[in-house]
Amino acid sequence: MRKLSGKQVKKISLLLIPAVILIVGLAVWGPEELARYRDRAILNQIQTQETETGTEGYRYSLSGNEKVYILSKCLNSQAQPESDQNAQTRTGMNGQNLTGNYAFVANKKETSEEGTESTGIELGNSGIRELKELGILPEEVKELEEASYQAVLYSAIDVPEPRNSVLVWKISLNTDMQNADKENCMLDLYVDADTGKIYEFYARTGIGSWGQMDADSIAAAWAAYIELEEPEEYENANPLSENTPYFKKYSFIGMEDDSTIVTIGFYEGINEMYLKISR
Repeated sequence: MRKLSGKQVKKISLLLIPAVILIVGLAVWGPEELARYRDRAILNQIQTQETETGTEGYRYSLSGNEKVYILSKCLNSQAQPESDQNAQTRTGMNGQNLTGNYAFVANKKETSEEGTESTGIELGNSGIRELKELGILPEEVKELEEASYQAVLYSAIDVPEPRNSVLVWKISLNTDMQNADKENCMLDLYVDADTGKIYEFYARTGIGSWGQMDADSIAAAWAAYIELEEPEEYENANPLSENTPYFKKYSFIGMEDDSTIVTIGFYEGINEMYLKISR
């Protein structure tokens, strides 16, 4: 092997110096410049990505027990005229209540497909048909007519845990229909905006007396419909808690070791039956 001369070694060394400087430079500044280049491609740019569900936003999935409990707490946190009879002892509501641990807030997104009144009325009629099939409502109860009812979309929210929320339609007979014939008409109902399940209702019927109603069967059928466990009779019911002597209360598992009380009742004279999760 031929030995390199001193001049040749010096020449090779001079040629290697720029390469070494380049390598060191790339090692020191290369990663930083690469990161800046990537940042320029991402920052100040609108990024879009399709979700698997294809829907806007996300609502935490709740069980039937959790939904009923949260909605009952929200309804109990405000005053509401659910029916002609109960309206005598209640004050009107202003659309929302933001105090305490539970809020019942009117949804203002009226322009969305989910927020149209016709959508709420359609869901309500679907729920009424299902309640008839289950024997919860009498067959003669009429379906809702859009011209005669008002449907408002609400969010029932657990304020400390906002992800725990239930989107519901409150559907009521229009005030200009209050003096009209209400025979076999729905007066008020709360309908789940996602599932169409009816949580609470007041209805004028052809039933003439409390004795014609089987409250236990109605409670069991409604519990299965909402996907709750078997109802337990609420034994500590105050006989003065309702504006009628004809009622029966049931207890269901709620949240945080608390329970939800469901009432099935009847107003004789006006032949109005109701199932409610509020007080």
